[in-house]
Amino acid sequence: MSISVALAHYLVCLPALFIIVDPLGAVPVFLAVTSTDPPLKARGVALRACLVAGSLLIFFSLFGNWLFGLFGISLAAFRVAGGLLLMLTALDMLRARPSETRTTPGETSDGILKDDPAIVPLAIPLLGGPGAIATAMVLMSAGPGFTYAVPTVLAILTVFAASYVLLRSSTLVQRVLRRSGLAVLERVMGLILAGIAVQFVADGTGELWRAITQS
Repeated sequence: MSISVALAHYLVCLPALFIIVDPLGAVPVFLAVTSTDPPLKARGVALRACLVAGSLLIFFSLFGNWLFGLFGISLAAFRVAGGLLLMLTALDMLRARPSETRTTPGETSDGILKDDPAIVPLAIPLLGGPGAIATAMVLMSAGPGFTYAVPTVLAILTVFAASYVLLRSSTLVQRVLRRSGLAVLERVMGLILAGIAVQFVADGTGELWRAITQS
């Protein structure tokens, strides 16, 4: 395994996954669904949510292409679909509003009423939503072998470790950044995510075009 290539891929995966998982954007929802919980229980909710969402992304990054292959879906087509999905999320982030491709107001309201909202809506679909799954799968398929698989999985683990720290410190994060600060960060990350989405679509379209012209 080429260490330099693996490190370069890790440095590509880390910001891409962090932006689409968007733990900072999950802070207001986390505070809402754990508003009546004692600190110890809220930390447990954050830990379970990150463990479940991280495990989901690792599973789909390792086996997702095989699963979609059973349905005859090519990686190129999935790149385009994933890019379009990321663009919808990016546009919502640029407008600093909750993205309904990640979670809806109804899911958040249901989570408030649940004894344990760690799985739904926090892990799925807020942290480990369709956009995050698509991003993990595309990044895993960037190249063959452990050179790309290991840094992708390590990036997922790093992102969810950071997500856990941010969620368990959510009260402090919101107090420091305030609503306006969170909105500014959302817009900046949305702009970066839009660029990633365009690249996904461009790569997928190029692969589809080559497959058509060579057939």
